[in-house]
Amino acid sequence: MAGGSLRPHVHWAQRHRELYLRVELSDVQVPLCADCISALCFLAQGHGAKGDNIYEFQIEFLEPVEPKPVCRVTQRQLNITVQKKESHWWERLTKQEKRPLFLAPDFDRWLDESDAEMELKEKEEEKINKMKIESRVPKDPFKHLKKGYLIMYNLVQFLGFSWIFVNMTVRLFILGKSFYDTFHTIADMMYFCQTLALMEILNSLIGLVRSPLIPAVIQVFGRNFILFVVLGSLEEMQSKAVVFFLFYFWSIIELFRYPYYMLSCMGIEWKPLTWLRYTSWIPLYPLGGLAEAVCLIQSIPIFNETGKFSLGLPNPLNVTIQFSFLLQVYLIALFLGLFVNFRYLYKQRKQHLGPKKRKMK
Repeated sequence: MAGGSLRPHVHWAQRHRELYLRVELSDVQVPLCADCISALCFLAQGHGAKGDNIYEFQIEFLEPVEPKPVCRVTQRQLNITVQKKESHWWERLTKQEKRPLFLAPDFDRWLDESDAEMELKEKEEEKINKMKIESRVPKDPFKHLKKGYLIMYNLVQFLGFSWIFVNMTVRLFILGKSFYDTFHTIADMMYFCQTLALMEILNSLIGLVRSPLIPAVIQVFGRNFILFVVLGSLEEMQSKAVVFFLFYFWSIIELFRYPYYMLSCMGIEWKPLTWLRYTSWIPLYPLGGLAEAVCLIQSIPIFNETGKFSLGLPNPLNVTIQFSFLLQVYLIALFLGLFVNFRYLYKQRKQHLGPKKRKMK
């Protein structure tokens, strides 16, 4: 480092309210901007026209300014913003009429007084227009009530599915219980959670949430059909091992979905949870769909034998519509519904985790 201090090149521009100083120094080490009501004293070590050295300068402003200028260090330069005491146009920057040699206009930001007035006028008009638009939008007096309801709903669902997941995990892997008694120990809580999930359709229907209606209907009614009609009405199905996998996949999915929505209601985004919310469905939704399909396939012979829910038409037709036939039709609809949900979730994943999202960060 050479001995002594040097003056860096400084470029300046102004607006009615602010002064902009651009100091041509790179790799600046902790700049010192001592300020008072009429002058700016600068001292810093950095790389300028004379290489690495200590650079300093002092500017006595034409009129008083606000204390505490804002300094922003970049890799190539140092930007200083100084607020004027009074908002009006200065005929020059310094008190002395002759401009210092190290000081020059910043033509990248330079505006004449008339141009600056036009810019100021445009900003004021933009601010007024924004206020007019905001005033036209009616304020929702129930905003906080709706927000509180959504937070509580997602919290209750998260706690319910957490209980299901933990209970099933402990029973199987720690207590060594069987797959086959899952329904008798978990069904009550699953009934509660899936009945409460009907509110998701209502929330979407009345516009309380921005989620589309069709994916919510497909998921909620699809699960409830399996739970209440297929499993709930056939005792033979309740002791099947597939029930364990069905409940397990359902609960894991919701462990990420409901906390994500709850934090979103609070305006909080936790990146690992966002990634899990829009990634975990890739393996879990196909596995859950497969478990639902197995339930349907295993229940078809039982419905054929018992004739439960079959519809007998009156004479002279004397035809019976077997419920098992409807299950076969539903089996096809199940995979069509999964495709609709996959497509929706894939779009959501691209929106939240795609390249554009990462580029903005």
